[in-house]
Amino acid sequence: MSTKTSVRRTRFRSRSVAALTALLLPLAAMVGLASPAAAAASATATYTKKSDWGTGFEGSWTVKNTGTTTLSSWTVEWDFPVGTGVGSAWDATVTKSGTNHYTAKNVGWNGTLNPGASVTFGFNGTGPGGGSATGCKLNGASCDGGGVPGDTAPTAPGTPTASEITNTSAKLSWSAATDDKGIKNYDVLRDGAKIATVTGTTYTNTGLTAGTSYSYSVQARDTADQTGPVSGSVAVKTTGGGTDPGTPPGDQIKLGYFTEWGVYDRNYHVKNLVTSGSASKITHINYSFGNVQGGKCTIGDAYAATDKAYTADQAVDGVADTWDQPLRGNFNQLRKLKAANPDIKVLWSFGGWTWSGGFGDAVKNPAAFAQSCYDLVEDPRWADVFDGIDLDWEYPNACGLSCDTSGPAAMKNMMQAMRAKFGANYLVTAAVTADASSGGKIDATDYAGASQYMNWLNVMTYDFFGAFAAQGPTAPHSPLTSYPGIPQAGFNSADAIAKYKAQGVPAKKLLLGIGFYGRGWTGVTQAAPGGTATGAAPGTYEAGIEDYKVLKNTCPVTGTVGGTAYAKCGSNWWSYDTPATIATKMAWAKTQGLGGAFFWDFTGDTANGELVTAISNGLK
Repeated sequence: MSTKTSVRRTRFRSRSVAALTALLLPLAAMVGLASPAAAAASATATYTKKSDWGTGFEGSWTVKNTGTTTLSSWTVEWDFPVGTGVGSAWDATVTKSGTNHYTAKNVGWNGTLNPGASVTFGFNGTGPGGGSATGCKLNGASCDGGGVPGDTAPTAPGTPTASEITNTSAKLSWSAATDDKGIKNYDVLRDGAKIATVTGTTYTNTGLTAGTSYSYSVQARDTADQTGPVSGSVAVKTTGGGTDPGTPPGDQIKLGYFTEWGVYDRNYHVKNLVTSGSASKITHINYSFGNVQGGKCTIGDAYAATDKAYTADQAVDGVADTWDQPLRGNFNQLRKLKAANPDIKVLWSFGGWTWSGGFGDAVKNPAAFAQSCYDLVEDPRWADVFDGIDLDWEYPNACGLSCDTSGPAAMKNMMQAMRAKFGANYLVTAAVTADASSGGKIDATDYAGASQYMNWLNVMTYDFFGAFAAQGPTAPHSPLTSYPGIPQAGFNSADAIAKYKAQGVPAKKLLLGIGFYGRGWTGVTQAAPGGTATGAAPGTYEAGIEDYKVLKNTCPVTGTVGGTAYAKCGSNWWSYDTPATIATKMAWAKTQGLGGAFFWDFTGDTANGELVTAISNGLK
């Protein structure tokens, strides 16, 4: 069982990544207002708020040439409400002037627009007012194309009304807009983002989540492709659902991985969650791992999961297993744990570092794969144990233990099939990369598209650096932020979370990852990060890795960097999180509006659950 312990525990990233490139100079470094180019009468600019995470949002502008001659450049100007601002931007150079006036100019490669062509630029905004951009001008003229002689923009359509509302759909109807040249079509907006374009005055939105609130409005476009003002909005709440199964009432998610193989060498059992006090401080457990092979979800270690007999002193409830009972092992102990702690939800996690190779074949037929997973998770012998499924694919359309070429849509297709099969009342989640380097693993997959079918994403913000680079440089494996001398740009928690938000994943669907272990080197002479090494430091189960419960005593912390801790003891150099650095990370997670935190894994904590306690207290 030591092979499972050492191999499947490891989750480090690929070290071959492209260099990070700067997208935009900070606004504070930009002054002045660019002079608008000559007015282009036959062009429009349309603003969309793509996502909102409470303290900020993602916005985008689309510039379209609706005329018959080529545009050689474009400049968009607008005003935001006080308290709302523009941070980092891409595909345009943005400057601020006056109280809150912004000007965006094309960059060198996207200024030329042929007739009918369009270009989109975007930015991350701050503050709560990202849905309201006023005073828009495009090359000095009206953004709605009102500069076209003899042509006016459409009027606002009537405020939509909702009917035929179900758990997963709602029908919208609205009165027509008017225009001197005629109406071409309507954009349907949900929560400020366009979801459809239709020619009539009705639209049925499907694929919604039960018991969830949405806001809808519509916007007309005339035959010259000018858009008019957005209609009033209607609030719609789908039926059913009850309490969201993914979010504990009034609390944030506190999730821990329970390793199937931990019952062997590590002698860690479900009862340890009780004796350590951790059971009362968590909300969810990911049971890891099931395998993915032959296009199906399959059981991992059947003996540990369903057959291992527990004596009375080992059992959660003090009752010994009998030889003839239909279910024993971890699954039965989890059942007992849930009986004593009914608020805890348990997910069965499939894949992981060692068993991710099967996902590529499985997603060739997502529906069949989802059916196999559902049949296994909902097996009548243990259906009451599990509340959902977690897919730990390391890494879609990128390289981990092996390389995958399924394409950027594979993850989305898989999650869509899982949600369709499991339904709205089951949890569907995934462990995902934290590689925020330019052109890195986050960029390789449509995680935003996948997230619409998921309850949350466990962002694996650890294993950035370690003795897999045997000669160093030494660096903390789980930095919260970047720091001078960090070996790789984009390899830190803050950059990973920011990139997911920019891609369009809601902040509340992102969980921050914490490692309950350290990574270390030996042959190190320099106490501070950045030193050279001769190889991996000795570890109890694997060279270069050691549990927190061991390191806190054998190699106490000597410094902090990037929001995490490091220690030098003799010629060994380790990095790991402590209760103090976890408290800092949890405070940061709350400021970012994240859904909570998760950790890998229970076995690395102390007997009294120091690290679980730090997460629980930090998220209160």
